[in-house]
Amino acid sequence: MSQRSRLRQSRNQWKDKAGSRAAENRYLRKELNRIKSQRDHLKRQLNDTRAQLCQAQAQSQRLVVQHRVDLVLLALQLFLVARIGFRAVSRVLHLLAPALGIKKAPCPQSVINWVIRLSLVRIQSAPTLKALPMDPQRPSNGFIWMIDMSIALGTGKILAVLSLNAHHHRLMPDAPGFQDVHCIAVCVADSWTGELIASFLERLIAVMGRPTAYLKDGGCDLQKAIRLLDERALGSPCIDDISHVIANFLKTWYCDHPMFETFVSACGRVAGKLKQTILACLAPPKVQTKARFMNVHRLTLWADRLLSLSPPGGASKGSTLSKLRTCLDRLPTCRALIKRFLADALPLLECQKILKTNGLNHRTVAQCEQLVHSMHSPALRRAFLTYLHRHLITATALGLDTIGMTISSDQIESLYGLGKQHGVGQIKDADRIATRLPALCGMPTRAEAEQVLGISVAEQRHITGGLTSLIKQRRDVLPNPGRLESLGTNHAHAHLELIPGAKNRSKNPEIINISAGSPEPLGPEHMCHSGYP
Repeated sequence: MSQRSRLRQSRNQWKDKAGSRAAENRYLRKELNRIKSQRDHLKRQLNDTRAQLCQAQAQSQRLVVQHRVDLVLLALQLFLVARIGFRAVSRVLHLLAPALGIKKAPCPQSVINWVIRLSLVRIQSAPTLKALPMDPQRPSNGFIWMIDMSIALGTGKILAVLSLNAHHHRLMPDAPGFQDVHCIAVCVADSWTGELIASFLERLIAVMGRPTAYLKDGGCDLQKAIRLLDERALGSPCIDDISHVIANFLKTWYCDHPMFETFVSACGRVAGKLKQTILACLAPPKVQTKARFMNVHRLTLWADRLLSLSPPGGASKGSTLSKLRTCLDRLPTCRALIKRFLADALPLLECQKILKTNGLNHRTVAQCEQLVHSMHSPALRRAFLTYLHRHLITATALGLDTIGMTISSDQIESLYGLGKQHGVGQIKDADRIATRLPALCGMPTRAEAEQVLGISVAEQRHITGGLTSLIKQRRDVLPNPGRLESLGTNHAHAHLELIPGAKNRSKNPEIINISAGSPEPLGPEHMCHSGYP
């Protein structure tokens, strides 16, 4: 073979080999590019999926309000537990809406409606309340009813009834609070008499059953109502609130004291001299003129501590002590009254603290007997011990002399105070206050929130639609002087009344039927006493 032929053959072999290699390389390059593209695409998908998963996990962790029931419960808790106003509840929910997963935060009027409907729910569910059984020989529903009245702006006067388990001190170690009581009825009227109160309680007994006892202050109308119920064979033992009893004792012994008015007026003048000075921190506490003896011990304690800042002896001119002495007015002349009052009041207040926390039983009465031996007035000591032993007989008759009988109605007093300050604004309308009192007792639950959503607008308007609002009257009359006479023509309007319906009575098998013909009274102290020994 010639050299040229060999070169041609070698070139052809090289060309075939280079062509096959180039085809293989092109194929590998295409596959590599495809794999790289697919890899990048999968990486992007993986990163996007991871991001979505993290976002979903974070959203699920911070998503608190998933249903409308949760939103209602949260709004009720903010108003009733955190105790912020309706507008503040709406603002807080607007602020937390992104974090809580709330699509649309409620307006203040929606929160108001939910609170009113919660009151309706709790009144409707009142017949289902259950308590530990009492003595079968004395039929009762196992609850102590706290009864009290309160006034507000306008002609309306509120009557409320709270229900407390008679065995509270067996179940709980502390004094009763809002979470332990239930508002089972509330009504507003232009005036309340003994006959009207008795009729209202009789209607309530027909639904709830006869209470184990009544707990009240020393009001004459309430005493007459309990006496009328007893005459109708619907009576129950009566418990006198210890705070009012002690206040009445102190009033009886010190109101006519020759130095008492001097002491009170001196405290007022001292307050005026201390204000707007460097001694303003020593100003006396504010004590209301009405029911003064409920808190007069605070004023007396302040006076005793203030006088202790001015020891006997001289004071350099221009010193703080000399400035203080110029402000004391006639307060130093009342030292004897202050010491005597504190010697009587402090043991009584210590006994009051023990009885409120643990209830009245043999052990707490024995503790009080030891404390009152240091009192200055023997007659006051005897009167207080008589009160304790009389109510110990009632506790024994009810079977509560070993576990403790509730003897304080602070819960209903605090309920009125909270109702007048929380969620009513500057216009203290009695009907508006009354619509919210049942909601202020107890802690809101999810079951109650579901029932709140179950109440329609028509049902709410049926209860509250006929009420005349003082705010509406103000807006209607002030800009239009010609409508002044409409206040007189529309004065006789319907007031609020929330009471459990009789149709719910059959749903509670624990309520015992009332025996109207029983000749035996419920306990030795079934009648209320009009005065104290």
